[in-house]
Amino acid sequence: MTSPAPSTAQAPAQPESDRLPSVIIHRQLEWIDTDAAGHHHHSVVLRWVEAAESVLLDRLGVGHLFGRIPRVHYEVDYRSRLWHGQQVRIELAIVRVGEKSMRYDFVVTSEGRVAATGNLVIAMAAPDSPHAVPWSDDVRRALTSNGGESAPE
Repeated sequence: MTSPAPSTAQAPAQPESDRLPSVIIHRQLEWIDTDAAGHHHHSVVLRWVEAAESVLLDRLGVGHLFGRIPRVHYEVDYRSRLWHGQQVRIELAIVRVGEKSMRYDFVVTSEGRVAATGNLVIAMAAPDSPHAVPWSDDVRRALTSNGGESAPE
C-alpha cells in the first residue's frame, strides 16, 4: 500500500530503483483562477494536476491514454491560500499501478509553503466495456519502469 501524500514540498525518499515516474511543472495563478474571496478557486488545483499528468504521460510515451482514463477518485487537502500572480510548483508522482487503475499523489507549493496535497486515482477504460480493463503490458512498463523525476516544465 502507498503512503499518504507528502505534507511538504519534498517527495518521500525512496531508493532510485523503487521510484515510479514523477514530474514537476510550474504555473502562475491567473486572475480567472481566483474566486470571490480573491484567492485561488478550489478547482484550479485539479486543473494543474491534470496539466502535470498530461506532461508526464506524454514524456512516458503513453499520451494516447487520454480519453481512456477516467477519474474515479480525487482527494485534496487545502493548506494555504494562493493569490493572483503567485508562481506555483506542482509535483505529481505515480505511487501505485494496479491491474486496472493507477494512483497519483501531488503537492502544490508556492513561496516555500504547501498550498495543497492530495491524490487522484484513474482507471483504464475501453470504449466498448462498461468496466475498467487491465493495462496493456507496454503501458504498464511505461508507467512503472521510468523511475525518477521528469525534467520540470
